[in-house]
Amino acid sequence: MARNDRQDRGRDRDREDSELVEKLVGINRVAKVVKGGRRFGFAAIVIVGDQRGRVGHGAGKAREVPEAIRKATEAAKRAMIRVPLREGRTLHHDINGRFGAGRVTLRAAPAGTGIIAGGPMRAIFEALGVHDVVAKSLGTSNPHNMIKATFDALTNVQSPRAIAGKRGKKVAEIFGRSPQGEAAEAAATE
Repeated sequence: MARNDRQDRGRDRDREDSELVEKLVGINRVAKVVKGGRRFGFAAIVIVGDQRGRVGHGAGKAREVPEAIRKATEAAKRAMIRVPLREGRTLHHDINGRFGAGRVTLRAAPAGTGIIAGGPMRAIFEALGVHDVVAKSLGTSNPHNMIKATFDALTNVQSPRAIAGKRGKKVAEIFGRSPQGEAAEAAATE
């Protein structure tokens, strides 16, 4: 019985992995000078997401490009986070993030806006499943710091339901709409 459970879990993990989208952000070639000349290595940055609110990032280094990409992908799958999305297409609210010299501002956008973001941030939003967002990177253009600053911002995004739960209120109360006020408003318009 336990063996069948393990096989089912393995199948679920394979199915989950096949649904993930991988975006290669960048590859760097680095040279180490040794007595016989130079030894080349490669560093890769990868974004992985399911396009339904989960996304992760990872970096990998190896002597060969495919191995570096594989390592980065594995690291990204291990470091996935869940981000609450409004209507499955944008963020719930505007938010800032920072990491090192990288600072980013992420803004929720109306339907039809598209992804207005540059470089590594665009890959994050595509893998996350966000369709409408406006993002601005301030400070560094280093992809590592931009990605980490964006993830800093995304980890602080909270849904109205989570806020209501923390405060012990209903979601309508958070938005300033009370059930009595809505009933009175509906009666006044009739």
